[in-house]
Amino acid sequence: MNLWFTENQTDNLRLSFRIKKLIDFRKSKFQSLAVYDTFEYGRLFTLDDFVMLTEKDEFVYHEMISHVALSCHPNPENILVIGGGDGGTIREIERHVRVNKITLVEIDKEVVDIAKKHLPFVACGFEDKRVDVFIEDGIEYIKNHKNEYDIIFIDSTDPVAFAEGLFRTDFYQFVFDALKEDGIMVAQTEYPFLKGDFIKQVYSSLKEVFPIVSPYLAFIPTYPTGMWSFAFASKKYHFINDLNPEFTKPFADRLKYYTPEIHKAAFALPPFIKKLID
Repeated sequence: MNLWFTENQTDNLRLSFRIKKLIDFRKSKFQSLAVYDTFEYGRLFTLDDFVMLTEKDEFVYHEMISHVALSCHPNPENILVIGGGDGGTIREIERHVRVNKITLVEIDKEVVDIAKKHLPFVACGFEDKRVDVFIEDGIEYIKNHKNEYDIIFIDSTDPVAFAEGLFRTDFYQFVFDALKEDGIMVAQTEYPFLKGDFIKQVYSSLKEVFPIVSPYLAFIPTYPTGMWSFAFASKKYHFINDLNPEFTKPFADRLKYYTPEIHKAAFALPPFIKKLID
């Protein structure tokens, strides 16, 4: 058999996976969802034919979206995740025993259901008793929660359709208001090589709202161009000066990508990215 799944990353760029079989396909009122079994990357999860994660490299994204902020905040008791319905981000947050409560707000219940059925390596995050899951619009949810969270993670899909509002200045203001006085936000912010104008707009918006803002980078083979960016936005704590390696030390031997050294290096930005955000 010679079956392939192809993601059209742009009009001129494609990424293909040779697949063993289609495991599940379904449609929700928001999007189409599919899980494939691939030869090179194990399980592959897609939304509207865009790669969300693969079994082989998902740890890079989930460790880097979570442990950076959690390694800078001295007392992250109450955490909010918007999106992230596969469970991978909450799986990483749960490693921190300092966290008392994790709220996940996912707009599409089918994402949670398909992950629990076919992606146990990430969906194991739902088993922790500290987790509460709400199936609703994250933008509407956050408007009603002021001064409540220590860290907010925006683990969203690409900035299209229902997710587009998660990348606007007014949404970042809602996030700012929902954070405590020393809160931190982290969001995925796409790929710098081909989304320069988008990244420039995102960081311009973030700087209108937060006093401390910086991109940082991770390298994920199955995401467009391999270079992925995240935004660190904070009311108080600095992404390097307030890094405490002790916070990840108890489980460091279980991590596959994140280390305090990687943390520091992730903020060493190439000149073309500095130019975008400055």
